[in-house]
Amino acid sequence: MDGQGMNQTAELIGGAAESPAAAAARLSGGTAGPEALRPLVDQVLAGLGAGALRRGGPIVPGEPAAVAAAVRAALAQAHGPGALGQLTELLAYGAADPADPHCAAHLHCPPLAVAVAADLAVSALNPSQDSWDQAPAATALESELLAELAELVGFHPDRAAGVLTTGGTESNLMGLMLARDQRLGPDVELNGIPAGVRPRVLASEAAHFSVQRAAALLGLGERAVRAVPVDRELRMDPAALADAFAEAGWEGATPVAVVATAGTTDTGAVDPLHAVADLAARHGTWLHVDAAYGGGALFSKRLAPLLDGLDRADSVSLDWHKLGWQPAAAGVFLAREARTYASLARRAVYLNPADDEEAGYPSLLGQSLRTTRRPDAFKLAATLRVLGRDGLGALVDRCHENALRAAAIVRRTPELELHCDPVLTTVVFRYAVADPAESDRRNAELRRHLLRAGRAVVGRTELPGRGPGRVRLKLTLLNPHTTEAELASLLHAVVEAGENA
Repeated sequence: MDGQGMNQTAELIGGAAESPAAAAARLSGGTAGPEALRPLVDQVLAGLGAGALRRGGPIVPGEPAAVAAAVRAALAQAHGPGALGQLTELLAYGAADPADPHCAAHLHCPPLAVAVAADLAVSALNPSQDSWDQAPAATALESELLAELAELVGFHPDRAAGVLTTGGTESNLMGLMLARDQRLGPDVELNGIPAGVRPRVLASEAAHFSVQRAAALLGLGERAVRAVPVDRELRMDPAALADAFAEAGWEGATPVAVVATAGTTDTGAVDPLHAVADLAARHGTWLHVDAAYGGGALFSKRLAPLLDGLDRADSVSLDWHKLGWQPAAAGVFLAREARTYASLARRAVYLNPADDEEAGYPSLLGQSLRTTRRPDAFKLAATLRVLGRDGLGALVDRCHENALRAAAIVRRTPELELHCDPVLTTVVFRYAVADPAESDRRNAELRRHLLRAGRAVVGRTELPGRGPGRVRLKLTLLNPHTTEAELASLLHAVVEAGENA
């Protein structure tokens, strides 16, 4: 290597004559990591502030093509030591900011600052939980946290098993995988669905689309998912579920699982858990409860009774990047009995050799569908220690109160029509138009009008059924600091957009 090359190498590992580019190439770990991060974090913080001021609202205004053009221009201009700050400003300017009271479309929470700070620590250290020797403390921490969450759900912490996931989609896949393996036998993974078996998964019409996707991935086929009718609030009808079991019997089908929902995406509805559990038990069928949204109610003393019966599930999905205010991802999968987890067990000699485990070195490899996996448990553990269950419960209660306030505003606004009373933090309504086809067009267009103006982010959904008149607007209120005046302002913007759509 020539002298110039040696000098460049010295700079990259932190030599005395360090250039800005070499400073950016420092590592985030070790004793020098915090000092390497400090000026870069300052750039990010400045960029976040500048971008939010430049955006000036809940979402970047303009058409998608204009946003794409702005991204291309920024990428062409951002080079060198200041590029991080410039691109952060671009990201913040071009964001839909869930911390803005007028950004209320999706189950997309504004994360708590304490959780984001905790996530920075994880990113800096970059542990991976596929072996103990990559994440000693994080391995133990996840196990302790999962025992706490199992107890919160009502499972016995010494008998339950679980893992942190990317969210409800992965958790629902795991629940149906364990259901398949328990119902169809241990050889199904190797040999596929046994000949002559016609599997069925019974889920409501309002269940998350990931149920169908999971069935396809597991070899059951999307058509194996039988949609069970719901009531006006989108809760599963137990009588219709009983009929679906009977129909499966007439067809010679095998019910592999029942999927109940505790907090539907559209209305926040909670299926009648005890009634569903009774039917699942009567037919010897695995019960998986998708509580990705509604699980946050467990923190609230007021709302926790909505989830009475959750402890009867065989498996549960929870998402703390919804009503938990964590940066994504912060999903959790829990199985009531660890023995049902057997089909996920894996041995990789370079990660969890048997003699290591016999010597007391634990492994989480057999708990997850993933191999490399960051310790997402840390941010939630830190949040729980800082705020406690009561602190998080107070945030849940504020969001629920905001949903009730927003519903009251809708009721007293002649131009708007409420679909049903809020259950959790979601308000479903529409701009009132007599003609069903015109109603659908007007409500769909007013939402896009608000997006183009950068004025508000309002959700859209469609009620079950066929034909026109099913399009509805939706507020998913996950900002506990939103005021009643801000809610009124948001709904006033909807009315104005409806008049002009």
